[in-house]
Amino acid sequence: MSVDNAAARLATRLAFFVAGFGIASWAPLVPFAKERLALDHGVLGFLLLWLGIGSVVAMLLTGLLSARYGSKPIILIGGSGIVLTLPWLAVAGTPLALGAALVAFGASLGSIDVAANINAVELERAAKRPLMSSFHAQFSIGEFAGSAAMTALLWLHVGALSSTLICSALMAIAMMLTWPRLPPSGEVQQGPLFVTPRAVVLLLAALAAITFLVEGAMLDWSALLLVDRGIVPEAQGGLGFILFSVAMTVGRLGGDAIVARVGDRATLVFGSLLAVTGFVILLTAWVVAFMMAGCVLIGLGASNLVPVLYRRAGTQRAMPAGLAIAAITTVGYAGILIGPAGVGLLAQLAGLPSAFTMLAALMCLVTLSARTVTTETR
Repeated sequence: MSVDNAAARLATRLAFFVAGFGIASWAPLVPFAKERLALDHGVLGFLLLWLGIGSVVAMLLTGLLSARYGSKPIILIGGSGIVLTLPWLAVAGTPLALGAALVAFGASLGSIDVAANINAVELERAAKRPLMSSFHAQFSIGEFAGSAAMTALLWLHVGALSSTLICSALMAIAMMLTWPRLPPSGEVQQGPLFVTPRAVVLLLAALAAITFLVEGAMLDWSALLLVDRGIVPEAQGGLGFILFSVAMTVGRLGGDAIVARVGDRATLVFGSLLAVTGFVILLTAWVVAFMMAGCVLIGLGASNLVPVLYRRAGTQRAMPAGLAIAAITTVGYAGILIGPAGVGLLAQLAGLPSAFTMLAALMCLVTLSARTVTTETR
């Protein structure tokens, strides 16, 4: 493997790290934004919907532009956007201002997510060995670092704006390290820029959306679930998501070896069942330690589902692999960004525990579909 390819892999890992760090830095701010603007669950969910809208629009554009011009400029623009918009989330003084900030923040996240995944698939193909779980592990590491850093700063009574500025400075350093190491352009798509996704690709995208929805719900709502149930004080609400992120990281760091040993199908089946078990524990336990254990099991179970789904997208023959990956990325990440808004609406009607029960039920669909997607994507 050449030095240039090694540098490109490092840059891609940093891009995943920044994406995870940025979105997780927002998680501990959710209860503070809710209190600052006196929002109920329904209004907060509606505002989170705008984060998702900004992200999905950017994803659609990124899939097209990256296919034609390469992923490097999109990664740089998306990362820079995260750096600039995070502090805005801490100072928005009206629901309208917060909604606008979330649109810009979501667009930045969507851009870097799609471009980094496209780059990761190209690098895995060039290396001819599994790399996807290790790339996604950097996203999980970024989530842990971002959530832990923001939670620690708020716990130490550092102001919300100052905390976001510190986190943005750290991400800016990572992007400066990324810039010279990215290749000039990624793989360029010479054919049509849009192909209607086929049935297998749509199923892969739906399963990715479910898995990302679980991650997005843990990001945006787990702190409120713990706080509303009186388990932890507001300033420590991010602890559950921190443990979830640690578990995701551990699972993904060993994910390539696990998949090589047991295969894609077993990884999907046992991973999804483990996540469902975690939800059951989280929703039925009233002891802090057991609830935190539930967060850990959800993270471990979900950790390698998405990397496997991306790999299956690369092996399916129903449509060009590059376009399939772009479609799955767009639909899948819509789950992490739009889905939590639906969780908020359901929480407004039936309560957060009922919304999290719905997540467990959806995760069962991954279990039931594992045989289909690991048979028909070849």
